[in-house]
Amino acid sequence: MNTNSNTYTIIYSTIMVVVVAVVLAYVSISLSGRQQANVETETRQSILYSVNLAREADQAKDKNSYIETEYKKYITDSYLVNAQGDRIEGDAFPLALASGLKSQYDIMKQSNPDVSRLTLPVFVCTTEKGERVEIFAIYGAGLWGPVWGYISLNDDYNTVYGATFGHKGETPGLGAEIATPHFSDQFKGKCIFDGNTFTSVSVIKGGAPEGDIHGVDAISGGTITSRAVDNTIRQWFSYYLPYIEKQKAAKAQAEAITPNTEDNHEEGNI
Repeated sequence: MNTNSNTYTIIYSTIMVVVVAVVLAYVSISLSGRQQANVETETRQSILYSVNLAREADQAKDKNSYIETEYKKYITDSYLVNAQGDRIEGDAFPLALASGLKSQYDIMKQSNPDVSRLTLPVFVCTTEKGERVEIFAIYGAGLWGPVWGYISLNDDYNTVYGATFGHKGETPGLGAEIATPHFSDQFKGKCIFDGNTFTSVSVIKGGAPEGDIHGVDAISGGTITSRAVDNTIRQWFSYYLPYIEKQKAAKAQAEAITPNTEDNHEEGNI
């Protein structure tokens, strides 16, 4: 065949395109399992970060194994809840959903969201002291891409136990600072309720007033990203709110019954 002809050029180009496509497809399929494992590890690590655990994971000899061990040790339950605050029974994979929160965000951002389609992940951490801490996911739009995070609450369903945030493309040194402990550690001890009124935690430009239990300092120079985090927390917790209210009510009822039981025992002993 004449190697200088147009026919040869077309055939050669076609063969090369097919060969390269086959190779890339093979590599993609071969690596898909490892990629999924890495995504799950990053998700587990973020969940653990939100309860102030696994901060030394990046120094571990086998990070994946370390994260998996810590996750199994401290995350003692996980499930999905709907917009009515009820636990969804049946087969559910909260970890997989937490790796793809965008699908839930896409529902929320609609002008008239179909809340019946929402399935929100909740993770339960049992600390070494036996404390129950629940972890809630958030996901939204930042300046240059998505932002996300996990916020944990004490068993009073009001006080923040810990938080962590991430992003895809925020500006280094500015909006990207949301992923640093300097920003996320501010959330510890803040409250999402003022009495019985949901207030969320506000990310305040110029800094939160001293002693403000509902506010944290925004990122200097990262106003849009800070506002995105503020809006995202508020939006997601508004959908978690029915679940949180039911949990608070159940806890209050349990606490109200316990003293009465003790009083009855005391009366019976008189």
